Parts: sequence; structure tokens; C-alpha cells
Amino acid sequence: MGGTWALHPVAAEGLPMGSFSIWHWMIVLLVVMVLFGGRGKISSLMGDFAQGIKAFKKGMAEDDKTADAKAEPVKTIDAAATTPKTETERRAESARS
Repeated sequence: MGGTWALHPVAAEGLPMGSFSIWHWMIVLLVVMVLFGGRGKISSLMGDFAQGIKAFKKGMAEDDKTADAKAEPVKTIDAAATTPKTETERRAESARS
């Protein structure tokens, strides 16, 4: 069952398997130029995306710094420290109940 083709696999163009022809490299070069080359829309989008990520990381780092620096103590309300209610306030509360 084993022919000579089994010993040396060859691509359709007669080149060894795994090697790329000039047409493959031209297509790859064209795709790279379209995506990253010149002042095209895609390249500017990629740049804007990178700037957005950098700004996000910077903002997150600043949030962490401000959270650590401005840790205020917890405030509690002391019932004894409040001012006594006036007669008018007591009447209003009893009317609502």
C-alpha cells in the first residue's frame, strides 16, 4: 500500500510541505499593510484602542492611590449628642404616628 509519495510528502506545486510560495508571502504582506500600514482607519483604531487601555490603567492606578490616601475614619451618630427636640417637633411626630 505504500507508494513513493508516502516517503516524501509534497505540496501541489511541487514544493516540500510547510514551505510557503511567493504568493503566500504576498498575501500575508498585503494583509499586514491593510491592518497596520499607512494612515488607514484600522491603524488609527488600533492606536486609539491602545491609548484607551493606557488611560484606563492610569485611572485605575490613580483610584487605588486616592483610596489609600483618603481613608477617612468611620463616623457614628451618638444619640446623646443630638439636640433635644422642641415641642413643635414632638407634636409633628405624634401626628404622623
